[in-house]
Amino acid sequence: MATQKTVAFHTLGCKLNYAETSSIKSQFESAGFLSVPYQENADIYVLNTCSVTDFADKKCRNFVRKALKINPDAKMVVIGCYAQLKPEEISKIPGVDLVLGASEKFKVLNYIEGLSSVSEKALVHQNDIKSLNDFTSAFSFGDRTRSFLKVQDGCDYKCSFCTIPLARGKSRSDSIKNILEKAKTIASHGVKEIVLTGVNIGDFGKNESENHPASENFLQLIEALDDVEGIDRFRISSIEPNLCNDEIIAFVKQSKRFVPHFHMPLQSGSDVVLKQMRRRYKRDLYASRVQKIKELMPHACIGVDVIVGFPGESDQLFQESYDFINSLDISYLHVFTYSERDKTIAAEMEEAVPMNIRKSRNAILQKLSSKKKKQFYEQFSGLENNVLFEKTKDENLMSGFTENYLKVTHPIKQQYINTIQKVQLEKLNDEMQFEIKLLS
Repeated sequence: MATQKTVAFHTLGCKLNYAETSSIKSQFESAGFLSVPYQENADIYVLNTCSVTDFADKKCRNFVRKALKINPDAKMVVIGCYAQLKPEEISKIPGVDLVLGASEKFKVLNYIEGLSSVSEKALVHQNDIKSLNDFTSAFSFGDRTRSFLKVQDGCDYKCSFCTIPLARGKSRSDSIKNILEKAKTIASHGVKEIVLTGVNIGDFGKNESENHPASENFLQLIEALDDVEGIDRFRISSIEPNLCNDEIIAFVKQSKRFVPHFHMPLQSGSDVVLKQMRRRYKRDLYASRVQKIKELMPHACIGVDVIVGFPGESDQLFQESYDFINSLDISYLHVFTYSERDKTIAAEMEEAVPMNIRKSRNAILQKLSSKKKKQFYEQFSGLENNVLFEKTKDENLMSGFTENYLKVTHPIKQQYINTIQKVQLEKLNDEMQFEIKLLS
C-alpha cells in the first residue's frame, strides 16, 4: 500500500497571502496529500512569499534552507509576490525545484508531477503580469477562530515605493454574489469572524470579466455581508484613507456585524513626502478621516502604516511627520523601514537616507506606537466588553480580541474556545494584554 504523500506550507507577508495559502492547501488535501507543519518532514514544501521589503526576500532564502535541512530530498516550491518579481533569482537558490508566478500559483498541482525527475535547475512558470485579468477567490480555514476572505486583488495605484502592482497586477475583484457564498460556507464550519482582505479593498468592484457586475462597490459589499447569518464579526483588514469615505464609516457605526476597527495606511505625516510617494491624499484628509471615525465611534481602534527613511525625508520632514502622527487619536502603528525595490521610481530618487538613520527613526516611531497603544488600552480598564476566544501556543492560556481589537489573555477554559464571552477588562500586563474577569 502506497504511503500518503505529505506537503507543508509556510506563508510570508500579508493576510491576503494567508488566505491564498489556505486555498492552495485545500487543493492538495483534495488531491490526497496529507498536510503537515512546516517544521516537520514533508515530501513537498510550498513557500508563499512576500516582497514588500528586502528582509522578506532574505526570509524566503531562509525558509528554503530550513525545509531542506529537515528533508534534503524534498521538492521545494516557491510561489507568491517574490516569485512573480524575481523568478530567475529564486530558481538559482540551491534546492528550489519549482517557481510559480502570480497567475500560475493556483495551478501548482498541475506542475507537481513534473518534479519527479531530477533536474539541476528549477522549473519556472511566470507570465507577464499585464496579462493577468482573472480573479481567483481564496479564504483561510481551519487554523483559527477567524477566516481571512479575499475579496479583491491587485492595485491600479502607482505609489513610487511599491512593487505590488508589478507582483499582483491590476485591480480586480470577486462579485458580491460569490463573496456571499464564500462567507456562508465559512459560517457553516463554525468560524465566528471574517477578515476581509485584498491589496486595495476600498477599490472593490473593478473586474474585466464579462460576468462581473460593473456597478458594484465596497459599500454595497459590506452592506450585503452584514446580513450573513452565522458570522458574528466582520473586520476590514486595511483600507486607503481616500477610499474610507463618510458613508463607509457611518455604515460601520450602525452595522450589526462590522466591528469598530479601521486600519488605514498613512505612510508619512509630511505632505512633501506624501507627494514624493505619489500617495492620493494629503495629511489633512487623513486627519479628517480619523476625526470622523472618533466622532461617530469614540471607542474605535485605528491602526496606521508608516514608512520611515523615504528618499528626501530630512530630519525636519521626519519631525513634521512625527508631530502629525502624535497629534492623531490613533491606537497603534505598523512601522516599516524604507528599502529600495527594483523597478520602482523611488529606487532612482536622490537624497537617500542612511540606513542607520532609517533604523533610528523606526525605533522612535515604535516608541510612539507603544505610547499610543497604552493610551488607547487604558481608556477601557475596568469596563466590560465582548471577547472572541481562541487557543494560544501556550496550552494553559487562551486569548482573544474585543470588537475594537483589545487583546486579552486568561487561563484556558476549553468550553470558551471559539465563543464570544462577556468579560471585565482588569489589569494591563507587560505584554500590553488585558487580564480579565469572565462574566458569563
